[in-house]
Amino acid sequence: MVQLLEFPSFKDQRGSLTVIEKALPFTILRVYYIYDTNDLPRAGHRHHHGQQALVCLHKSANVRVKDGDLNQSFQLSNPSQCLILDAHEWHTVQFEPGAILLVLASTHYDPDNYSND
Repeated sequence: MVQLLEFPSFKDQRGSLTVIEKALPFTILRVYYIYDTNDLPRAGHRHHHGQQALVCLHKSANVRVKDGDLNQSFQLSNPSQCLILDAHEWHTVQFEPGAILLVLASTHYDPDNYSND
């Protein structure tokens, strides 16, 4: 089930610090980020197994999630927000120009883990 988390953040005159520690429901095995995107949506698939945590570090990204009859849309625009996606949740991501999306995954890359159906 998709869930939106808020990471602890600390701000003072020097800036902001957000901590991702003991917050994810999985062990991180892969980290990647998406940037320099155009108007075309990314993702457009689901995974057979594993979980992913999406954090928009800069600008905003709209994540659309479909799981069975449930359709949801999440606007990620705060780097202390994290969207957790479970396996089997179809998702697409539309980026604001200049956006940077960090993805923390519970699995290593495996092309057989993707379903485009």
